[in-house]
Amino acid sequence: MPKISVVVPAYNVCNYIEDTLKSLECQTFQDFEVLIVNDGSTDNTANVVQPFVERDSRFKLLHKKNGGLSSARNYGINYAVGEYIALLDGDDTYHPDKLANHVGHLEQNPDVGVVYSASRAIRDDGRPTFITLSGKPVNSDPLLALLCKNFIGHGSNGVFRRSLVSSVGEFDETLRSMEDIDFWLRVAATRQWKFYQEKRVLCYYRVRPSGLSFNVAQMELCSQQVIHAAYHRSPELVQPILETAYAYMYRLMARLCIQSKDTEKARYYLDQSWNYDKSIFFRDVRSLITLIAVHLAPITRLAIGQSLGSLRYTQK
Repeated sequence: MPKISVVVPAYNVCNYIEDTLKSLECQTFQDFEVLIVNDGSTDNTANVVQPFVERDSRFKLLHKKNGGLSSARNYGINYAVGEYIALLDGDDTYHPDKLANHVGHLEQNPDVGVVYSASRAIRDDGRPTFITLSGKPVNSDPLLALLCKNFIGHGSNGVFRRSLVSSVGEFDETLRSMEDIDFWLRVAATRQWKFYQEKRVLCYYRVRPSGLSFNVAQMELCSQQVIHAAYHRSPELVQPILETAYAYMYRLMARLCIQSKDTEKARYYLDQSWNYDKSIFFRDVRSLITLIAVHLAPITRLAIGQSLGSLRYTQK
């Protein structure tokens, strides 16, 4: 029985998944299995994966019809036998110490359910950027903090106990985005588990300049559904922070719009955020940066372009 199962959803990532799987081969912690879920890819993804499967019995390739990211994650988790689950999208990578560090924290701290690390955005070609994607929670209560900002950063960063799935359920396959936050919120709502952050950068999130741009309207709808569900699970706890949660949600939409060069819509979302809770722009540095970025849109787009090589973002 491997100690940890790494679930790798893979949809049309033939140009990236070799780097992803090599980052797993290089792990200092070796007691793992890798479940690559080919989610109905129409490119050469499966062929790129096959050599890893042939030379290392820990790597397994699973095939299914395309169903989206949550569906692929659930499919892999259902095949997993490890005590812990790590999620790694097919275009992201791990630092060699990622699994060793996180398994160590889970082994030493029985009250910790989820471990994550600082992470960094990388360009399409794999070069690192100055952009970090996980940070300090805005509230000491993980449930309230997650309602405002995804402090875990992205779906490839969290490593968690497999028993959590039995407790809170699988990833919601009706959500086309924000599905990872919904899962973490359900974990936090149990009031049983702590979230632990390793401050080292141990995960790398690839920003891909080609393909689909962020569907901001879809993300807005999914975000509203996630907040609504969290409120109905814990109404007395969530009610006092509800307006702040919506302020952070609209701030995120504004940031995505400025990244995709839609300045007019960015200003609309920023106004919505301001109307819900303007205080976030004075007590949260990233919110203030978003405010400044929207008003200095041309300069902001230039800075993003120089860092990432493109002004278009891909929704995974």
